[in-house]
Amino acid sequence: MAAANLIWRRSLNRKGPFVITSEKLLLQIQALAHPARLWIVAYLADGRRAYVSQLAREGGISRPLMKMHLRKLESAGLVASAIETADSGKAANFYENTPFALALDAGSIAAAGPFPTPGSVHANGDPND
Repeated sequence: MAAANLIWRRSLNRKGPFVITSEKLLLQIQALAHPARLWIVAYLADGRRAYVSQLAREGGISRPLMKMHLRKLESAGLVASAIETADSGKAANFYENTPFALALDAGSIAAAGPFPTPGSVHANGDPND
């Protein structure tokens, strides 16, 4: 991977730098570009954990819709999940934020490139479509 394709950042919980590629940066920005997903990240702030039904109830949306939003955040590496036993005694998929920091400015965006040109990306965002 070329140095031009990387952004170096310090994680909130780690001492060394970590690398983010242009693809990962785009996934994270897309994942955070929805009010419901911003609400989820805020709800899970400060080490808070919650399961899907709890998040759906608190967020006022259906379980399937909440699960879709959580999958988008998880595929971007912004939340992680683990199946554990809830207070009810049933197995539940608990979610929590993963350590991340997105400090965006023109220089950090340029350093994450190269990006596809606007004309090469179709309406659904897939350059291969």
